[in-house]
Amino acid sequence: MCLAHLRDKKMVYSASDIAASTSLQFLAYRCAAMATFWTYDYACSFEEEWKFLRRSRWNKVKGLYTIARYVPFCLITTDLYLNFAPNENPDKCRKLINIYSCFSLISIISSECIFVFRTYALWNNNRFVLAAMVSASVATIIASISIEFTTITTSYVLISTIPGITGCYRSSSGVPFFMPFLLLFVFELGLVSLTLIRTIQSWRSDNGPLYTVLVKHNIFYYACGLLLSAVNILMPVLFSDYAYHSFFEDVQFFLLAILATRMHLHLWHIDRNVHGSDALVYVSDILLLDHAV
Repeated sequence: MCLAHLRDKKMVYSASDIAASTSLQFLAYRCAAMATFWTYDYACSFEEEWKFLRRSRWNKVKGLYTIARYVPFCLITTDLYLNFAPNENPDKCRKLINIYSCFSLISIISSECIFVFRTYALWNNNRFVLAAMVSASVATIIASISIEFTTITTSYVLISTIPGITGCYRSSSGVPFFMPFLLLFVFELGLVSLTLIRTIQSWRSDNGPLYTVLVKHNIFYYACGLLLSAVNILMPVLFSDYAYHSFFEDVQFFLLAILATRMHLHLWHIDRNVHGSDALVYVSDILLLDHAV
């Protein structure tokens, strides 16, 4: 009886239908895991973060921190709706994918901009370095946005024809898909090079704990960003199914947001507790970390 039932199912649903449904189930599991991970991280740092939001001064970096910290909640909400709500309309699905991509870009841009300011602080308010980083940032953002939304427009949407399996996703692979990650890789490679050059130039001087932590944070953040970007460049080449290599795409968005915000909180606490070094005060003034009293 069971064998006959399976044979009937194989006759009704094609191999492509089963593959699409399998991909949708994987996306649903991935989405639930990411939502749980992000919520857990937020719950663990809630008290510390609330203290920072109440006591620190408002400035550009704090604004970027707020965006990097809370936009992922919009990202998660859109992803949950995209994967768990019944959706048989490809146009509606494409709109949701566009919204998800917008939140993803906002999240990654805000995280990277925090470290542009950090690199600017390491270079002692050097206007030429700032101009170079801003120019590279603008070029990378414009190119990434153009490629991302062109790729979404030219890709096709897949939904499940098997009852009980919800959600939809876009089918996309090849060079256009990994180009934004390649641009991000080159951009972060430039920023980590600036950090290393500045570190080599000032390694003999005593720059204080804030400056030291800033260098360590920058190098660790860029190392993670470069590694994840490299993985996201290789995954579309190795796997044709977007559902599987999209996992590492989400990991990069969420992990970099967590690193950027956690590191900023840590730097703020050091700024509040340690004083006395000229470099410490200078870095603090550039990033406006000192708390309001």
